[in-house]
Order: sequence, then structure tokens, then C-alpha cells
Amino acid sequence: MRSGVIAQKVGMTRIFTDAGEHVPVTVLKVDNCQVVAHRTMEKNGYTALQVGVGKAKVKNVSKAERGRFAVAQVEPKRKLAEFRVSEDAVIPVGAEITADHFVVGQFVDVTGITTGKGFAGGMKRWNFGGLRASHGVSVSHRSIGSTGGRQDPGKTFKNKKMPGHLGVERVTTQNLRVVSTDVERGLILVEGAVPGVAGGWIFVRDAVKRKLPAEVPMPGKFRTANDAAPAAQAEQAQEENA
Repeated sequence: MRSGVIAQKVGMTRIFTDAGEHVPVTVLKVDNCQVVAHRTMEKNGYTALQVGVGKAKVKNVSKAERGRFAVAQVEPKRKLAEFRVSEDAVIPVGAEITADHFVVGQFVDVTGITTGKGFAGGMKRWNFGGLRASHGVSVSHRSIGSTGGRQDPGKTFKNKKMPGHLGVERVTTQNLRVVSTDVERGLILVEGAVPGVAGGWIFVRDAVKRKLPAEVPMPGKFRTANDAAPAAQAEQAQEENA
């Protein structure tokens, strides 16, 4: 079981296949997604990775949290999440998980917070049919009708579908296919719609109901500070030569 990543929803677009068919995709951006801490069986009773993404202002981070980030030698993160992993899929602390952690063609499960729509009526919230358009119905065409009997049952049962707050719920969409990845820009293109608003945080994991492709990297695709140093030196050398 591999770690997931925290991505930010950019929006939706479409791409065209070689056959000329268009595929609707959601663009997810993985920006500096790093492993912040480990959860071990000996200390915590389970094995997991704490992953952080985005840059947080130091003034918005508590002193205790700043100490934790300092120990991990990681900049303070805006969003943190834990992903359960198997003991052979532990990624080092400080490593940055890249977009090619997922391969093209594999299926993923995505979790996000749905768009908030405020107080909604029964027709919008539960797809009720409403009342008749004529024959005595006045003003209350979109009302939900009776919610309880008179003598029997003489009350409104709990959990009855009624008007109320709609949206802002944690929703997981399963088995979405990865169409494309862009490591340089940190983009993952997933087929179909993803819950949440543009700019919202999305958790992306390997699909639990689909078998992993053989070419999926284990324990994952990531780069460490040691890997980034030679690239930075080469880029600096090119600038000096220019």
C-alpha cells in the first residue's frame, strides 16, 4: 500500500486522443508535496506518512508546529494529511513526492470537500418532484409536502429528507483514470469530475478496488534534497556560461 498525495484542484478541461475523441479531465497540481513525519508501528501502533503541501506563513504556525517542521528540515506547510502505508512503502522524511508517483492508465481514488450551496430546498437538495402545478396548489409548488402523519405515526421520523444545508461534505470518488502527468509543472490529469471547488485541496490515492499496474514505482516516485542539488548546480552553471 503506497502513500497518496495532496493536490490542488486547478479546474477542468479536455484533451484529444489520437482518434480525435475528446476526454474531459480535471487538472490537479502537486506543489512541493513533502513527507513531514513518520508514524511507526512501535511508537504509534500503525504505519503511515504525514504529508504536507503548500507554503504557510510562519506567523500562522504555532511554536510547537514550527519545532516539528524544524526537526524534519521542512518549510511550514499549509495543508497536512496522513496516508496509511505498508512497511515496505515508507518514503524518507523531507522527500518531495512528484507527479509521476502515479502512472498513466492507472486508477485513483480522489477525496475532496464538495462545493457549499447554503440552505437548499427539498427539490434541489434531494431531487424531490415538488407539488402539482395547478389544481389547488398556490405559492407552495416547490415545497416538500407532508412530513408526518396525524395519528399514525403522529410524528416526523428522524433523518427524514428535508430542506437544509447543502454541500461542504467530504466526498470520495473512486476509480478515476490517470490520463496524463507533467512532472515539470507538477500536474496530474484525471479523467472525469473531482469533488470540490477550484483551488480546493484534493487527496489522491491508489484505487482500492483496482489492481495496481506493474510499472507503478515502489515505494513511490520522489526526489530528495540530494537529488535536487546537482540539478540546481547544473542550472547555475548554465546561467554563468550564458
